[in-house]
Amino acid sequence: MINSEIISKTLEKVRPYLKVDGGDVELVQLKEDGIVEVRLTGSCVLCPMSIMTLRAGIERALMLEHQEVKRVEQVR
Repeated sequence: MINSEIISKTLEKVRPYLKVDGGDVELVQLKEDGIVEVRLTGSCVLCPMSIMTLRAGIERALMLEHQEVKRVEQVR
């Protein structure tokens, strides 16, 4: 079963790519329906490409490692 600790470990794998550009990601909540809520921080907050980072980077990484993850949503 998937839990916040497992999701956090996967986020650690994408975090270095975000930090190169001054950004970061933090887990806000893992919902029972497979939706993961994250908060982008640092330079990711104002970056016009943040939706691409969210979908092609973070969401893809989580969905590839955890079939229980259905979607990743950004919260502020």
